[in-house]
Amino acid sequence: MPFDFDTIIDRTGTASLKWDRYGGRDVIPLWVADMDFRSPPSVIEALHRRVEHGVFGYTLPPAELTAAVLGHLHSEYGWQVDPSWLVWLPGLVSGLNIACQAVGEEGDGVLTATPVYPPFLSAPGLSGRSLVAAPLANDDGRWVFDLDRMAQAVTPRTRLMLFCNPHNPAGRVFSRQELETIAEFSADRDMVICSDEIHAGLVLDEEKRHIPIASLDPGIARATITLMAPSKSYNLPGLGCSFAIISDDGLRRRFRGVMAGIVPHVNLLGFTAAEAAYRDGEEWRQALLAYLRLNRDLVVEAVRAMPGLATTHVEATYLSWIDTRDTGLAHPARFFEAAGVGLSDGADFGAPGFVRLNFGCPRSLLRQGLDRMRKALS
Repeated sequence: MPFDFDTIIDRTGTASLKWDRYGGRDVIPLWVADMDFRSPPSVIEALHRRVEHGVFGYTLPPAELTAAVLGHLHSEYGWQVDPSWLVWLPGLVSGLNIACQAVGEEGDGVLTATPVYPPFLSAPGLSGRSLVAAPLANDDGRWVFDLDRMAQAVTPRTRLMLFCNPHNPAGRVFSRQELETIAEFSADRDMVICSDEIHAGLVLDEEKRHIPIASLDPGIARATITLMAPSKSYNLPGLGCSFAIISDDGLRRRFRGVMAGIVPHVNLLGFTAAEAAYRDGEEWRQALLAYLRLNRDLVVEAVRAMPGLATTHVEATYLSWIDTRDTGLAHPARFFEAAGVGLSDGADFGAPGFVRLNFGCPRSLLRQGLDRMRKALS
């Protein structure tokens, strides 16, 4: 079945966070991480059927959804997950905040590597913990963990590491060796890992494969909270269905204990969409990946031809991390917004001087945005 990723769908007037930010202005929004594509037909059809039922009562996680998720984890990653390990969440960001409160005590440290998705930087403070940040290193165009700087940053009270794989915004798919090194680093310091793997289904490099860090070894799994969702891979972020995978009974009880009475249940349409995506969305996802690969290559070619800009290869996600520091721009996101392109400000990721560009959109729209950036710089 052919899928249409080229048609521009008008999202104005739909209370879209992405588009309404610039309501009434001629700005192409290439910032927040949702895509401008219709979700898989199988998902839309399943939602229609559920709405036609007409009763929207309190809903338990469907057994069919659990089976679809477990089947997906096994077929994609060879990971055998027990259904009791699943904890359903209304969003992955809530999972980051729950993890911060479930591990350690008030005042303990939470390690993360910058640049990184902004909730990694805010969750520790919101949970009464202290942020311990260590920058990634750019190793000849590849963003890698700087273990020496991480070792210098942690203290005996650093109890948790917030880990992002595939990485947002650097676009890395970490290798088995890199994952084993991170797992060893954390184990040596008795740290729990909370691994955000929401972009696991968006590996663009065909020779690379996502590996859940908890799947490496049962011992690593016992000290890991894995966060996943269908929201990025199938463009469902507004439906709010995510899950944690926690194999250790005690850690899972503490995680659930933080949730109790505070975190709402997943809504029934979120469950419906997730089940349809994991069960019937694979053909659409593969077509999406092929489209995104060409968009990625277009961005690299265009950005590297612009004076003062640099970017690195995106192995996964639909997000390009762009270094603007050689332009001398004090506020690059504001500069490009004034030129009609809305980008995410690198300062929010712990890296001033960078911007993040979302290329999950029709190619004609992406070309317009890149052309505006080029004209503004020249």
